[in-house]
Amino acid sequence: MGPAQFGGGGVWFTLALINAGLAEGKQRSRLAWFLLSLLLGPIATFLIVVLSPGQE
Repeated sequence: MGPAQFGGGGVWFTLALINAGLAEGKQRSRLAWFLLSLLLGPIATFLIVVLSPGQE
């Protein structure tokens, strides 16, 4: 088992961090979207981009 076999988890975690930042930009909870992104990955990214911004 080489390091390349574990690279996907790092990409998934990085995507979750990026999604948290995107969510904050749309006035949504960073933590909630980070956790949701860990489960849904790219689907969560799509939802953040498509859904309208949250209420302040």
